[in-house]
Amino acid sequence: MLAAALALACAVLGWTCHRLAQRLRQEVEAQAARDAVRDQKFKELARCLEAYLAGSVRMGEELHELRRVVAPLPDKLSQLEQRDPSNLSFSQAARLVGLGASVDDLTQSCGLTKAEAELVSKLHQARKDHD
Repeated sequence: MLAAALALACAVLGWTCHRLAQRLRQEVEAQAARDAVRDQKFKELARCLEAYLAGSVRMGEELHELRRVVAPLPDKLSQLEQRDPSNLSFSQAARLVGLGASVDDLTQSCGLTKAEAELVSKLHQARKDHD
């Protein structure tokens, strides 16, 4: 009888071990699936971050180029204003741009060429953006 009870206990223990091993395999498989999803999300986030960084670098390069182009504008405007001291058209144009005048308005009212009017307008915009 003791042997039968011991055999029954061993059978129950064996069955329990088998069930626990099955559950462990299932949990390992589920964890592997979760790990795969996590790894895929990491890869996707890494690609997005790389794209954002590349965009930031390009934007910085373009900003640097714009600064290089805009930096000499105040000196150029001063040179243009000093070219003919009796003509106040550049000062007048600068005031009109500050009031919202367009390039066409400047060419008509101040006698500036289109290029000069665009220069005055861009200079004003650069100063406005800088402030």
